[in-house]
Amino acid sequence: MDILISLIVYLIVFGLIWWLVSMLPLPAPVAQIVRVLFIILLILIVLSVFGVIPGGYLPKLNL
Repeated sequence: MDILISLIVYLIVFGLIWWLVSMLPLPAPVAQIVRVLFIILLILIVLSVFGVIPGGYLPKLNL
């Protein structure tokens, strides 16, 4: 249960950072690159939490 709460906290913090970066007045090509990088980072966070890829700083769900 603690791991699920940690995952929710990670996703909330990630969402807040994504929202704050999206508020920056970036040119269109830079904003698209930043959006793609954030999506890749989100996928890496989820995969490391589920133990698909190694990630030392995130908790692992033991299903």
